Amino acid sequence: MVKQGEEVRVVSGTAVVVRGNEIDTDRIIPARYLKVVTFDGLGEFAFRDVRFAQDGSELDHPFNRPEHQGASVLIVNKNFGCGSSREHAPQALLRWGIHAIVGESFAEIFAGNCNALGVPAVRVSESDVERLMSIVESDPSMTVAVDVERREVRAGDLRVSASIADEIRESLVTGVWDSTAALLANRERIAETASNLPYMSGFCA
Repeated sequence: MVKQGEEVRVVSGTAVVVRGNEIDTDRIIPARYLKVVTFDGLGEFAFRDVRFAQDGSELDHPFNRPEHQGASVLIVNKNFGCGSSREHAPQALLRWGIHAIVGESFAEIFAGNCNALGVPAVRVSESDVERLMSIVESDPSMTVAVDVERREVRAGDLRVSASIADEIRESLVTGVWDSTAALLANRERIAETASNLPYMSGFCA
């Protein structure tokens, strides 16, 4: 996982394809796995209910296939991450090994939660998603590069334009994507500012 302060300019590695529109956060991480104190270990529960039968046997899901173990790029279709705004969904994907997501579109809160983890969620056209999916499915060893700085995705000879909001791109390539860590790193300045605010320094006393 990238750490606060690390620049996220290009994420490169093998990819895994999960087809289907409107894949919601409950499918990404079932609600029964949300009762945790930390996010550690959530990776094994990513897509749990569509990866395993009730008796625990493996189903035919891309995340179970040997050729996709170690993949760092996830390629999806429309409105990925819709439904509940649970931040456990991108946390589970990150802990499984995903460091960038390419899709036709994303639920806004889900995409925001991804970017806050240093996991870029970039959008490409429907036709380009299909081209990328076909390439990866035909050659799982193909390296896919998600270039946040140049706003493009590359796979072999294929180069497609990618869309990401200016402010999100800026936060990723400059390494200031973790707003919580940024606040904690500036706690002294925050305390100083708060001490000069009337309503924070006994104004009503």
